[in-house]
Amino acid sequence: MKLLRYISFLKAVLYHSLSAFGGPQVHLSLMQSRFVEDRKDLTSDELLEYNALCQLLPGATSTQTLILIGYKIGGYTLATLTLFVWLLPACTIMAIIGILFSNNIYPVFLKSLVYLKPMSIAFIISATIVLYRKAINNTITKFIFFGTCISIVIAFKSPWTIPILIILAGIATNFSKKRIPTIAVQKIKINYSTLLLFITLFITAGFLSEKATKNNWAHQKIFNLIETNYRFGTFVFGGGDVLIPLMYEQYVTRPLSNKVIASKRDVIKISSETFLTGVGISRVLPGPVWSITSYTGAVAIKNSGMHWQVIGALVAVLGAFLPSFFIVLFSFPLWQNLKQHAIVYRSLEGIHAAVVGIMLGASFYLCKDLLQSIQVASAANIFINASILAICTYLLYTKKIATHWLVLSVIGVGLISLLF
Repeated sequence: MKLLRYISFLKAVLYHSLSAFGGPQVHLSLMQSRFVEDRKDLTSDELLEYNALCQLLPGATSTQTLILIGYKIGGYTLATLTLFVWLLPACTIMAIIGILFSNNIYPVFLKSLVYLKPMSIAFIISATIVLYRKAINNTITKFIFFGTCISIVIAFKSPWTIPILIILAGIATNFSKKRIPTIAVQKIKINYSTLLLFITLFITAGFLSEKATKNNWAHQKIFNLIETNYRFGTFVFGGGDVLIPLMYEQYVTRPLSNKVIASKRDVIKISSETFLTGVGISRVLPGPVWSITSYTGAVAIKNSGMHWQVIGALVAVLGAFLPSFFIVLFSFPLWQNLKQHAIVYRSLEGIHAAVVGIMLGASFYLCKDLLQSIQVASAANIFINASILAICTYLLYTKKIATHWLVLSVIGVGLISLLF
């Protein structure tokens, strides 16, 4: 029976990975629809709580949230399978595109994805309405909701904005008289092996990368990719919006610095145009934004042949996502044990309100970003974007239309637009 449920869950994760366009906030809204409302794998409160915890940790937030859902259902085994099923479609596509682009092959079909951005914003807006009715139910949560929303609009791209807002929201609701239930909950045992493995891999990756570069090992860039991406996965707070500027500095700006040129180190170098092309594509494909690591891994060793590019993409993905996996599975039992203390339990009400505020703020920010990207476009293009946003929001909230039909319809609009 458990095996059947595991298979069913992994099929849902695969479907999610093929339809989750638009970044972490959209992914959260789809998880609410798919894993809470449709499958009943967890409650809305649990989803908001998992997401809030992951927002406080370094790494890929959507990936970590999914890992926790898998862990809740089937422990470490299902959590591991969840990670690989979630990554497979997006990272495979990005690796293939990286290989094609580095060999001067440019797929025309990607232009048909031009209208997926307003559809992605619609997912966030519809989910925000649903979660608002669940999490915002008194004066303090309304203040937290609107305050968080405004703060996100102002400082969305700062890596510290979301963690700080979540912490402040938790503090705010600690002034209430709410107390933890008197039901005794057994403490969860902390698995320190995940922390030990995480630290061991971090040290080993750094050592081998430095050794490979100094001694000019054959295929040294494979070792450099592992170290660089593992470092990103360990220290990046704030998701893809923070990861991408750091990757740009590492792969585009740093190799051109006087210090690196003078040292004559053979570092990974990617052109600005190639890198930004990959960023644009990762934004319109389903799955984690961090799938950009698969693209850069393939492009970074384009001179070594296609088979090495495949290996480069693979090690880059593993390097970037393994820290997220280890960190969240080590932190989750700690968090569950802390919840038994009144100060932490009372904070959950504010944390839930903050997460919903973050979603609405992200919606406004992305709308502004969308408007800026099309402000020089024709009036017809602006009308199409606005219409898709409004229609998709209406259909998602009132009709609960299946995601794949919505995605296919919007791609169809993009294909039609290519003909005119």
